[in-house]
Amino acid sequence: MLEQPVLTDKSVDLYHRFASVRQYTEEQCAPLQIEDYVPQPVPFISPPKWHLAHTTWFFEEFVLKPYSEHYQVYHKDFSFLFNSYYNAVGKRIFRADRGNITRPGVSEVYAYRQYVDDAMKTLLAKAELPAEVSETVILGLHHEQQHQELLITDLKYILGHNPIFPVYREGFSLVEQKNERSDVIRIPEGVYEIGFNGEGFCYDNELGRHKVYLHEYQIAQSLVTNGEFIEFIKDGGYERSELWLDEGWSWISNQPTKGPLYWHQLEGQWHHYTLNGFKPVAEDGILCHVSLYEAAAFAEWKGKRLPTEFEWEVAADQFNWGQRWEWTNSAYLPYPGFAKVDGAIGEYNGKFMINQMVLRGASTATSPNHSRKTYRNFFHPQLQWQCSGVRLAF
Repeated sequence: MLEQPVLTDKSVDLYHRFASVRQYTEEQCAPLQIEDYVPQPVPFISPPKWHLAHTTWFFEEFVLKPYSEHYQVYHKDFSFLFNSYYNAVGKRIFRADRGNITRPGVSEVYAYRQYVDDAMKTLLAKAELPAEVSETVILGLHHEQQHQELLITDLKYILGHNPIFPVYREGFSLVEQKNERSDVIRIPEGVYEIGFNGEGFCYDNELGRHKVYLHEYQIAQSLVTNGEFIEFIKDGGYERSELWLDEGWSWISNQPTKGPLYWHQLEGQWHHYTLNGFKPVAEDGILCHVSLYEAAAFAEWKGKRLPTEFEWEVAADQFNWGQRWEWTNSAYLPYPGFAKVDGAIGEYNGKFMINQMVLRGASTATSPNHSRKTYRNFFHPQLQWQCSGVRLAF
């Protein structure tokens, strides 16, 4: 057994944070059966086992290999299996093949996590830890927190397509929240500053604080509810082409189910899969699991619109955000002065600034201490599986 190093005062806070984040990922997997770790129903979903291994590989590849003297990788094939999209690191499997990784097994993936965690503890115990090491570790922790959210939403997709809709954990649900207020916020025209400013962590896509001019607008304090969306459906919302963006109409015309993800109509009543099982849809609950196309069509039906990400950020302090990732009408583009860092980590955000839309806020699936109003999430407009909702502007 490895001798456990003694942590110094300088390293103890970072190590405790590292240990806490790593433990939280494993706690998410505690209710799973072995068979739950492997399925990949569609290419954009990753199996829980892959998330466990990939987040471990990140620390091995970007922290231990360059900064831990004499470190030996756990297995020579793991970089090929568990690299996600870092072209500079080397070859990797196709994303759609992640569910085919039956070997290594779940127990070996957990052994891999322990091996890397032990090595990280030894590294973090050093009295003089270079700043670039600490910065990369912190990035790795935020990266793992991103995957914690993906893990639970991917798992919901896996279990939500199981014919018996199994319970993940009794009493656990991502979709039972309700609005607290229903007022409207008015924002006067003017020049406003956008982007991260201050101390603490942020991603590179939040940097480049800059000014934008906004016309006067109003934005709802409340998010769209299930009941409001049911009225949209009853009024033929999914059959009325005039409500839809052209790409959205093409997308919905080829979908077998017309409704938010996980919704099913049984004997005239809408039900949905929650991680707490199959439940009736509460009409006063906050809408969840809609695409940008659906959000835009609903806004058109209401005679309103989606806010831009700049309008959202300027108004954010005046409403309660964090229940849903909120679609905006802003394309995911770089801020002024954006520059990628050298090396593989430079692939983290910048190369995805094409054909994706920005979501703001956070959701009930977001990990603790992993949200801020300048956070720029981004997905393709047809995707529904994240905890995405709608706030209207006009």
